[in-house]
Amino acid sequence: MTTTVLLVDDHPVVRSGLRAVLDTVTVQIVGEAATGEEALTLAAHVHPDVVLCDLRLGAGMDGIQTTAALRALDPAPSVLILTTFDRDAEVLGAIEAGAAGYLLKDVAPEVIIEGIHRAAKGDMFLAPGIACRVLQGMRNPLPRLTERELEVLRLMSTGAANKDIARALFVTEATVKSHIAHIFTKLNVDSRSRAIHLAQETGLI
Repeated sequence: MTTTVLLVDDHPVVRSGLRAVLDTVTVQIVGEAATGEEALTLAAHVHPDVVLCDLRLGAGMDGIQTTAALRALDPAPSVLILTTFDRDAEVLGAIEAGAAGYLLKDVAPEVIIEGIHRAAKGDMFLAPGIACRVLQGMRNPLPRLTERELEVLRLMSTGAANKDIARALFVTEATVKSHIAHIFTKLNVDSRSRAIHLAQETGLI
């Protein structure tokens, strides 16, 4: 039985390469999209069994947002993430959005084909090593920072001082200090450098 697939990647050369190795007897590529918005329009038209989607899609919707929107369609295609990014926040975000699997672009074509067929059947398919991290992440979920705390953390990562952060966000320095204290508590760290390092490692920023 042939599984129909929609490719979603903002790089034409990547889409061409995937089409060349995946369009086989058991996999039929029925469309290509460069953006999440384009993927939604195409998916609603061609009704693929599986959408093979990158995480980073340039301007507009990212892969996680696209996954959630695709899964809200009726009928909803299965979504298999194929990307170069494997930070915990992105992996867990994709799974939480409804992705049926998560693979890295350095896997062999036959692994991607297996993932496509497994996703079409409704099974979960994860790259080696990622499955353990997903389970660990679900047992020990990443701390949830507010949008304002994330803004403060992003500005901290640029080297901005408290007064610069306060000026950028139109708040007082005391408010910034309060946000930083909350960030330290949630991330269980005791310094700006550790907070920034942890946030970058886990994909929070």
